Amino acid sequence: MAPPLTSRLRLLVAPLARVLVSPYYRYRNAQRLHAIRVGLAMLVSILVTTGIDVPHGLWASVTVLVVIGGLQHHGNIRKKATDRAIGTLLGALLGLLLIVQMRWLGSAALTYVLMSIIAGICGYYAIGASGYVALLTAITMIIVGGHGDSSIDGGLWRALNVAIGIVIALAFSFALPLYATYSWRYLLARSLRDYAHTYVRLARGAPIDPEAQLAAFAKMGERLVKLRALMASVSKEVDLSVKQLEAIARLNRSLLSALEMMASAALARAEAAGGVRPVREADAGEREVRATLLRLARALRFGSGQPLAAPVDAVPHATPDMGGSEWVSQHFGELVARLYALVAEIEPQWNIERRESPAVRRLESSARARR
Repeated sequence: MAPPLTSRLRLLVAPLARVLVSPYYRYRNAQRLHAIRVGLAMLVSILVTTGIDVPHGLWASVTVLVVIGGLQHHGNIRKKATDRAIGTLLGALLGLLLIVQMRWLGSAALTYVLMSIIAGICGYYAIGASGYVALLTAITMIIVGGHGDSSIDGGLWRALNVAIGIVIALAFSFALPLYATYSWRYLLARSLRDYAHTYVRLARGAPIDPEAQLAAFAKMGERLVKLRALMASVSKEVDLSVKQLEAIARLNRSLLSALEMMASAALARAEAAGGVRPVREADAGEREVRATLLRLARALRFGSGQPLAAPVDAVPHATPDMGGSEWVSQHFGELVARLYALVAEIEPQWNIERRESPAVRRLESSARARR
């Protein structure tokens, strides 16, 4: 007997729902999802303004693009979308006032002077923390008021279209947002996995391809830059101070620097030995360093219902009497332990899964089981 219609629909909808609520899927397809979100917002703005025959309806669509066209992460959507909405509304009000004074006094010269003064003031504040508000105030003033020669009816309709565009844009800006916190976690987890792989290869004396190693370090360096760019948004999303995130960034940079020193030393030893180096098994301390990196990377990648466990302290501490290469290797282990402790300390903030609904947690758990 065929399954009932509701069961078949559930089977079809469940994979789509699982994909849409998966933070990792949204992270991997951020540009596509943002394109869909902006496209749907544009379509709604067109349908709303043409459906009720609003004059100058194209300005609603322009406003949609201005407000959310370049916004992606939830952390900057909350602030920047609001800033852009404020700037757009303020500009619409100034444009209407310019039209009114033009009709009242009839002086085109005064209108041009006032517009230039307002533009200059906006330009002054556009270079600073309130840049979005100031810039969009000036732009919207021109859209609504023109050069003061627009009719009051036309100005009011344009202001209404601006308001419609803002409402639509803000509604869609919160649809399937990509949390900067997830991007930060996934990028950091990827870096930690690469560190673990590279560290063990270097510690064991495995053969190194200089060009491949250089390309790998370049990718790790690019990730450092991306992680730093996300810190401000992460701070807003999960109530972490930028100072805490900066401490993690410094340790991350130090780990990469230590690996680069280890790689340079390994290449020098290989050249001195005629390109042949003995490969050995990793010792207990090196295996523990690798395990700690992978444990932390997995926690960041998948989240956890339980706090991070303390790492096993099996790594000897670096001492001044050690040789250069040995000291760097042991220092790398110390950096890993410090990074683990710091990330574990702020785990209640970045582990968003704990605050999500039970339905989302079940979907994420099933996705992890399949992977």
